[in-house]
Amino acid sequence: MAGSAADLIVVIDASTFVSAAVKADSLPERALLRAVDPPNRLILSQEAENEYRDVIFRPKFDRFVSVEAAQADSRHCRRCLERIEPTEAVRECHDPKDDKYLALAAAGRADVIVSSDARHLLSMDP
Repeated sequence: MAGSAADLIVVIDASTFVSAAVKADSLPERALLRAVDPPNRLILSQEAENEYRDVIFRPKFDRFVSVEAAQADSRHCRRCLERIEPTEAVRECHDPKDDKYLALAAAGRADVIVSSDARHLLSMDP
């Protein structure tokens, strides 16, 4: 691990980010808040941010999160994170759309990827 238990470099996938926005005081929201709480660092690539935005603004989430709240969450996260742009592609996940999180984690030397994607990311070993 690159840091101690209190000093983590964190990648959060879109499913967790959206879950955090949709449900207050949920496990995903607590994970997101901890990731942006110094000395922890949330790292984000442009590709991951694009997916966050694409997912959170889907009409099916309108009843849970207003456009204004989603934009505020997005702005807050951008202020509390470190931008990393991977230079090497990763092709390891069963769902190729999730490779962006693996590439980001590798490029940023992340300690942890926070995900609720049990079928793809969480089933990987290691």
